[in-house]
Amino acid sequence: MTPRIPWRKRLLVRLLFTSVLIAVCSVAATAWLAVTTTTSALEEEQGQDLAADNRILAQLSGYAADHPDWAGVGHTVRTLAARTGRRIALTTSDRTLIADSAPGGTPLPPRPAAAVDPLHTDTYTEFGAQLSGIDPRAVGPFRLTAPEREKLESVAKKEQTCFDRVGVATSVQRVPSGRPYVVVQDAGDAALESKVGCGHVYDTPRAEATDVLDVPTATETKALGALTDLARPCLRARDMDLGGPLSLTYDTTGRNPVTGRFLVTRKGAERQPDRTARNCVTDARRTQLEPYVAPAAELFLGIGDQTAPRFDMSRANKTRIVGAAGLVLAITVAVTAVVATRLVRPLRALTLAAQQPPELHARAPVRTRDETGLLAEAFNDLTERRERLEEQRKAMVSDIAHELRSPLTNIRGWLEVTKDGVVAPDPALLGSLHEEALVLQRIIDDLQDLAAADAGTLRVHREPVRAADLVDQVAAAHRVAADAAGVTLLTDSDGTAWLDADPVRMRQALGNLVSNAIRHTPAGGTVTLTVRHDGDDVVLTVADTGPGIAAQDLPHVFERFWRAEKSRSRRTGGSGLGLPIVRHLVAAHGGTAEAQSEPGRGARFTLRLPGTPAPADVS
Repeated sequence: MTPRIPWRKRLLVRLLFTSVLIAVCSVAATAWLAVTTTTSALEEEQGQDLAADNRILAQLSGYAADHPDWAGVGHTVRTLAARTGRRIALTTSDRTLIADSAPGGTPLPPRPAAAVDPLHTDTYTEFGAQLSGIDPRAVGPFRLTAPEREKLESVAKKEQTCFDRVGVATSVQRVPSGRPYVVVQDAGDAALESKVGCGHVYDTPRAEATDVLDVPTATETKALGALTDLARPCLRARDMDLGGPLSLTYDTTGRNPVTGRFLVTRKGAERQPDRTARNCVTDARRTQLEPYVAPAAELFLGIGDQTAPRFDMSRANKTRIVGAAGLVLAITVAVTAVVATRLVRPLRALTLAAQQPPELHARAPVRTRDETGLLAEAFNDLTERRERLEEQRKAMVSDIAHELRSPLTNIRGWLEVTKDGVVAPDPALLGSLHEEALVLQRIIDDLQDLAAADAGTLRVHREPVRAADLVDQVAAAHRVAADAAGVTLLTDSDGTAWLDADPVRMRQALGNLVSNAIRHTPAGGTVTLTVRHDGDDVVLTVADTGPGIAAQDLPHVFERFWRAEKSRSRRTGGSGLGLPIVRHLVAAHGGTAEAQSEPGRGARFTLRLPGTPAPADVS
């Protein structure tokens, strides 16, 4: 019965769980990364867009402050759009298009980004713009004429030269109306004293010095008079009179960082502005500047031809995100299920084949060439080896029983007839029984050697041995048997070949080969033992002139109980254990055993063993 595998331990379930976990983590990490990156990018883009918007608004407000209309603003709009990458459009208050960087026919964004009005601005960041709400670049009638600018520039340079002589660092700066003024870099007492000394660049006494840079020019005086006339009705409405305790002046001093500013002062309070009067002057300035500046316009901003995107986490967007995540999970589970099923199917077939009874030798189908297919092939190879081993085991049991039955049958038969008195126990009978007992002993010894070799406990006592001596000893031991069979036994030895080997085991191996060769060589034939060097190896060869071995039988000559004669006659085939013992003995010495043969031309058995130098005491 197939054991039931718990669901949590099934390969399919584990693959599905792993894929779902990976998918969930991937979706969560991707969503978190997308939200974080998008939020950061949007914040950065919004910051960059805000800075770019301020620059656009500032430049367009400056254009409006310096031009009475928008007639030539198209070039400025296109230049700003190319520089900032934004779409810029200007319209009147009733949405009549003034200029647009986008192609004709492109719809405007739904809402304007800002209003461009140099007389009413609260977004322009230049110092002084938010003090009165008027762009400081809108100077109108206060703009100096060219001769006035040249005169004041000359005076400013002379004053700067004077400061340079006394070692005070200064710089010349200019207000939008074109008036220059000298700014002292070091505001210490020495610098202020030097400024008083250099404030007059003519040859009049210091006490009568008057800085030309602090005196309004004719243009400024005329514009100031017009501004005073415009402000007077407002001041009178508030019980103020510019001809009385209030006066309106135009601050041009270099000491004040915001030069060209209008001051309303009250008599008796030096330069203390009156807020109510200042509001009247601001309204009068707007009235005075209105003909000199462009009319108010609406500013539309976008990205390319589109409006600025927003990251909208509405219910619909959330639904789309959840739906996309669910779709990813569903696809992941489906793909994993298909792949896992294809992976599990051959494993189940392999498990089913492995659970079959051993005697059936079931094999698993090989459907793929991946790891599972290789595992199925390995299982089938293991099954085939097990089947061959089982066949060899059965054959070995049968062979052992056959080999032991013959001598035991002979011994039992002779003992029974002797017991019954049919045959007398004479020396010939005893000799025959002794010979059968030796056969039994030899079979048992061979089996014991094979068992020791299989278990890795075959004992080998190594010592330096001359290979020629081994060959001579084996030839001498089998000379009588060879003569009796009418076979000539020859040796051809290299006296310089030495082995690090067990002489007893090596004589056993060579003896098995020689006795086997004598048994299969007909009368008049020859068996030759040869010793030679082959590099660092020593090669021992036993060749005969017998009938040889068929090509299909050569792979089996070292198998246990194998005989070329299927009759299994001991007279021609021996026990079938000699050659397997030879192979194991040679392998125990680190060598190899090979068989070569051509039918009708004899057989040749070659033992290749590692050689060793001759001992030092051998000359």
